[in-house]
Amino acid sequence: MHKAGFVNIVGNPNVGKSTLMNQLVGERISIATFKAQTTRHRIMGIVNTPGAQIVFSDTPGVLRPNYKLQESMLAFSESALQDADVLLYVTDVVENPEKNRDFLDKVSRMTVPVLLLINKIDLTDQKTLGDIVERWHTLLPGAEILPISAANKFGTGMLLKRIEELLPGSPPYFDKDQLTDKPARFFVSEIIREKILLYYDKEIPYSVEVRVEQFKETATLIRINAVIYVERDSQKGIIIGHRGVALKRVSTESRRALERFFGKHIYLETFVKVDKDWRSSDKELDSFGYNPG
Repeated sequence: MHKAGFVNIVGNPNVGKSTLMNQLVGERISIATFKAQTTRHRIMGIVNTPGAQIVFSDTPGVLRPNYKLQESMLAFSESALQDADVLLYVTDVVENPEKNRDFLDKVSRMTVPVLLLINKIDLTDQKTLGDIVERWHTLLPGAEILPISAANKFGTGMLLKRIEELLPGSPPYFDKDQLTDKPARFFVSEIIREKILLYYDKEIPYSVEVRVEQFKETATLIRINAVIYVERDSQKGIIIGHRGVALKRVSTESRRALERFFGKHIYLETFVKVDKDWRSSDKELDSFGYNPG
């Protein structure tokens, strides 16, 4: 009997959800940096074996929203509770288990299997880990607890095996050679946004969105035009940098990453525009794909 199902990854920011997703899928589908709020969308990565199809979803870290973009991000996380066949709740050895108790209460009421993954166990000792497991067992008594280290691939093989055991019998939901539900343009904008997260400080990365305006592919080359949107003129100046040096660095690093991702030569042009309301405008957020409906 073939098995298939949706395995949704949720948890607070910076606990390693995207790193885990990339390890499980075996491809860099989710951008994973050391900064909070890196993931803004719900991103699917598909793992196919002869007898099963596991459709993983990485979601934004759970947070209390301060503006409309964060409301959309929270909606993506909460939608992952609605359609999961198996839920992966990711925490780590340093975060306070009581954080975002409202979301945790929703998880505790779920009727599908919940696997509580305690990540980054390489950063603690056996006794402390035992105490953490006990505390989580009290908070989520119905969950199965698995200690892992996603960055070191410790426990991920066992986790995949356990997920496959828990999946319901079903034909595949997607073609068996499909890796994700997102189009190529989505990964272009995510890769450029990742470089911005790495190279700029403070609020700049959180004020940025990227739109791909042209994506033309031939057998050997992809031509891409991308616009980097910011909220203020001063941010535009910072993104471009003195004599365009900062923007050139982002473009060069993005082009290299895109060439690795697509396996083709990339011709990339980047532009910077100011859109003062993009994080607060329903229309703009919709156009950037932040409507989880």
